[in-house]
Amino acid sequence: MKWFVAIALLIGAALALQAGLVAFAGYVLLGVYLLSRFLARRWVRDLAATRACDSAPREVGETTEVTVTLTNTGSLPIAWVLVEDLLPDFAVKARTPRITVKGKRVHVATLRGKQTKAIKYKVTFLMRGYYPLGPTLLETGDVFGLHRRHRVVGKPVYVMVYPKVVALPKYNFASERPIGEVRLQNRLFEDPTRTAGVRQYVMGDPLQRVHWKVTARTGVLHCRIYEPTTLAGATILVDFHQDGYHKRGEPVRSELAVTAAASIAYAISVLNVQVGFASNGRDAADRIREESLAAESAEEQATGHATRDEARDRFGLNDDSDRMRPVVVGTRRGFDQFQQIREALARLEFTDAFTFAQLALEMAARMPRDATVIAVLPHVSTETAIALGTLRRQGFAVSAILIGLDENHKLEAHGRLLAETIRDVRYVNTVEELANLGANNAANGPAAFAVDIPLA
Repeated sequence: MKWFVAIALLIGAALALQAGLVAFAGYVLLGVYLLSRFLARRWVRDLAATRACDSAPREVGETTEVTVTLTNTGSLPIAWVLVEDLLPDFAVKARTPRITVKGKRVHVATLRGKQTKAIKYKVTFLMRGYYPLGPTLLETGDVFGLHRRHRVVGKPVYVMVYPKVVALPKYNFASERPIGEVRLQNRLFEDPTRTAGVRQYVMGDPLQRVHWKVTARTGVLHCRIYEPTTLAGATILVDFHQDGYHKRGEPVRSELAVTAAASIAYAISVLNVQVGFASNGRDAADRIREESLAAESAEEQATGHATRDEARDRFGLNDDSDRMRPVVVGTRRGFDQFQQIREALARLEFTDAFTFAQLALEMAARMPRDATVIAVLPHVSTETAIALGTLRRQGFAVSAILIGLDENHKLEAHGRLLAETIRDVRYVNTVEELANLGANNAANGPAAFAVDIPLA
């Protein structure tokens, strides 16, 4: 618009001063301006792009190839177009990149009418996550730089990268017998000092189980049923509030927390007992779904954006979160239970609205009491300790795993948990420590049993 105003003023001044050559130059400049404006709008409207990529889930360290096919759908040749396939800034430009790119995802091309060109590059995933590959940002305009237009075309492909799983040679998280009447779902070991009832004798029962008094009274052999001393299964609670993860330790601490949760879930699922998961983080799939509804407007797709930054911002990551409900995978047994937990952990992102204390309050009525509550925490605030203590007083067995704490914070966190009678506290600062997490019980922790896990 400023160019148009300047040209109009130039022509007006030339006519007023009767300067014919200056007026002619103004007319030529006006024609060039209008032509460049028409071509820029026409070129950006004629451009289209499609993406070919294998969107199957990946493991950390794997690579996928992306092919972007750019097409000039119009009959007019396009003098130049700058093509950039968008990748999330948090994954590419971070101090510790989460993905690496090999090849040219930024390319300058010239297209004849109806011509097609392909752009290829490879992406290597260094950390777990839920990554959008695309859409494609196009920039074109006239050769004089008077008028440029930008447009975002094509649909992104979303690739899920699973978190690492560290094999735990033993599992020794076990709940104590809950207080009150609880319906038990799994009975692994029985206490011969606690008789829960009697049943008829079954061939193969040992003689020490025979209840002789009931047998003498009824004339039919009966055996005792004992109460279990240990109950199997766990519900894993992961604190993913961003206040607990200082930027200096990121993304190492958050990745270690996710790896710890995934490894424990795998160890429990191998035992074929119940396992569940809940977190106060946000699901990346939900965030992307909400942002896509706002970004895909027909007007923007038709007319394009005025600036490159404006086009990028429409598809950037929204750092704020107002999510006030947890990410939950219900506690139950099943072959696909670990896979569901692993997918939820792969998509987990930080939140700034839902605290761990609110998570514990929300989940208290939804967790089975015969499953241990294993809390994976980056720090222990007073509210967090009280929330875990409340679960303890409600009859849950609670274990805490503290991620990446120095000695001073360890003492502070341990003191707050001990004040709430939570004694099974363990620390993980490295992957090597995580590998030994299930082999050794914490000092002064609750009585627990160790089960060897068959390693894959």
